[in-house]
Amino acid sequence: MSKKVLIISTSLRNQSNSETLAHAFAEGAEAAGNVVEQITLRDKQIAFCKGCLACQKLHKCVISDDAAPITEKMQQADVIVWATPIYYYDISGQMKTLIDRANALYSSDYAFRDIYLLSTAAEEEEGTDKRAISSLEGWIDCYEKARLAGVVFAGGVDDPNQMQGHTALEKAYSMGASIR
Repeated sequence: MSKKVLIISTSLRNQSNSETLAHAFAEGAEAAGNVVEQITLRDKQIAFCKGCLACQKLHKCVISDDAAPITEKMQQADVIVWATPIYYYDISGQMKTLIDRANALYSSDYAFRDIYLLSTAAEEEEGTDKRAISSLEGWIDCYEKARLAGVVFAGGVDDPNQMQGHTALEKAYSMGASIR
């Protein structure tokens, strides 16, 4: 049975390396027969969470912007894939802002179980993605039915379109293809 896979690319850069990684994951997931939707935060208007917690009663955020339709798609997805550049050894600010705005999902009947992280950075040392993984795990820990199912990191990529031939592309494809 196919799964609904939602891939959220959080880089604001055109032709970003993390989005290239996301495309490879999507190709693998589609090849395995899954229904894949890719969303980019580029050109989206997403305000900061106000911390009012009204979303816990209303089951939706009181702020009307592009975060609302994205969080609805997150709620209905079986699999959520986050693709982010690593800035200062952590997830992008756009990713953190959307995670905060998805607070309404906490008290909802969400479908997602498997969460993946795809990340890229100029640094290529082992552990460069450690804080990014930890940040995402902090969010996942709030959803008892969800788990971090996989991580792909591509280091040594700084400028746009540097992913050509990177070994992480094959890993992302294979990880997407393993979704059943």
